[in-house]
Amino acid sequence: MDYQALETCYKSIRQMTDFVPEIAIVLGSGLGDFADTIEVLGEISYKDIDNFPVSTAPGHAGKFVFGLLSGKKVICMKGRIHFYEGYGAEEVILPIRLIKMMGAKKVMLTNAAGGLNAEFRIGDFMMLTDHISLFAYNPLIGKNISELGERFTDMSVPYDKELCDIVRACAKRLAIPLKEGVYAQVTGPSYESPAETRLLRGLGADAVGMSTVMETIAARHMGMQVCAISCITNITYDISGKQPNEQEVMDAGKKNSKLFTAFITEIVKNM
Repeated sequence: MDYQALETCYKSIRQMTDFVPEIAIVLGSGLGDFADTIEVLGEISYKDIDNFPVSTAPGHAGKFVFGLLSGKKVICMKGRIHFYEGYGAEEVILPIRLIKMMGAKKVMLTNAAGGLNAEFRIGDFMMLTDHISLFAYNPLIGKNISELGERFTDMSVPYDKELCDIVRACAKRLAIPLKEGVYAQVTGPSYESPAETRLLRGLGADAVGMSTVMETIAARHMGMQVCAISCITNITYDISGKQPNEQEVMDAGKKNSKLFTAFITEIVKNM
């Protein structure tokens, strides 16, 4: 997708709203209830935006919700686009690019993830301090869109130190035992085999999922500040002996929804 196609999306959404967000929040599987806490000024379904991909993943409503949260102007993606849905990398990151064009300079990414770290438990929150993108398609492959960023994007500090400090401080205030670690994105939609989970763990990954890293790369390409939080919704089979399933992920996300909402609200308040 070239810059012209992206501009078509932008013009389409601007026909529906002139809202200029400060902060963007992307909600992972089972975590969509957070959007209900926003003082909603408007909603836009993905299907109503020209050239915009539609989310097909379970638990993803497929719409933008925008409004006020703790006095901050926020736009919330209630449902993301995944590579495993059959979309190309440029379509997966299109929402992030569009949100930046609308005005957001900071983005908080959330996801449901499988725990690779033997010390993790279902329901834990893990702040991403780094990631492994080797198993996910790099969304910047192809002709660079110079209007958005430079050809070679520095990923020395993918997750903004200032935002990470805010996340830590908010977890401490709310007495949330926050984990920190490295997240690996794989393509999905199949869950990882025992050999694959051992490989990922050997590379230093603490959690694994099917999103987030491609979005982080796109956001950093455009100079956005990024922070990301995983909700550990299952523990990988080679540790737990329990086969992962879609319903387990959804249920774990919903079970933690109230605490997650309080946590994200506190973070946004301090961003």
